[in-house]
Order: sequence, then structure tokens, then C-alpha cells
Amino acid sequence: MDKPYKLGILVGRFQTIHAGHEKMVNTALQLCEQVGIFVGSSQEALTSKNPFSYEIREEMLHAVFGDAIRVYPLPDIGVGNNSRWGEYVLRNVLERFGMMPDLLVSGKESRRLDWFDGVAGLAISELYIPKTIDISATQMRQFFLRDDFESWKNRTNPSLWDKYPELRQIVLSSQAQQKTDSI
Repeated sequence: MDKPYKLGILVGRFQTIHAGHEKMVNTALQLCEQVGIFVGSSQEALTSKNPFSYEIREEMLHAVFGDAIRVYPLPDIGVGNNSRWGEYVLRNVLERFGMMPDLLVSGKESRRLDWFDGVAGLAISELYIPKTIDISATQMRQFFLRDDFESWKNRTNPSLWDKYPELRQIVLSSQAQQKTDSI
């Protein structure tokens, strides 16, 4: 079956994966022949804002989506969410896939609106997935801190449930480190 897009990308920190992320990735998989997930702040780990290493986030993404996706690190470059960041994202996509994406899938956040403004002649469709699931990665980390397995489980893919003790321990041990280079 031909899909309307050749390459869809998602960019996020995925600290930790929740049902909202899953909805976005599944939408991309339905619409795109290839799906690339770029894990932002990939250089960060063991901080309260970014407790999970890139490798753990990659492992979680593959646990949920298997080989249907390709996952790559996207370290911060200190410019914020602007057109310079967008150009950096596109360079990474081109290096990894050998082509530009034709779809960006994300939640509707104003900070993504000008990512691709500085790239002349670029034709990337942007699909914003409405937030029909009221959850954030920050809330998910709060479930770990409160040891609220049921709330976490209700918003997480079953393939991750057995990882709860390990993930919770990482979140707990990361709370003291407030300093972050992540934007």
C-alpha cells in the first residue's frame, strides 16, 4: 500500500514515553513509508528534567515500536527552538536518511512553528496531533516519584510495564541534579 509520505519525522525528548507519544508515532507509521525519531537532548542523562540516557530512550522506543521506526540521537546545540534549530534537525535527517522529510509529526506547540522558516523551497507538511490524552512526560516522572504504578501503567504501553522498577530508580536517583544543559 502506498502511503502519502515517504519520510516522516518526530523530534522529542521522550523523558519518558507515554500514550501521547505513542499516538503521534502510530499516526506517522500509518502515513509514512519511513519514520525517523530524533531524540532531543540526547547528551543529557541523570538530571531531574532528563533522567534517562539516550540509550534507555532508544530502547523504550524500540520496545514499543520495534523495527518500524529508526531512532537517532539529537544533541542540543544551545540555540533554542528557532529556525537555526530547524536547520540543524534537517541536516541530521539528511545525514541519516539521505533525503529531506516530507512530514513532521508533533504535538501542537508554538515553539515548533518557526523551525523551518529559514529554509527556502522546503516542502514539509506539518501534522499536529491534538492533545486528546491529557498527559506529559513531566507528569509521568511524577508518577515515578510518588510510586504510582497504576497511573503510570494506564498511560504507558504494556511492553514497558516490566521496566517500571528500573525506570523509577533512575528518576529517583536523578532528582538531586537540577542543573541541565537542555533548553
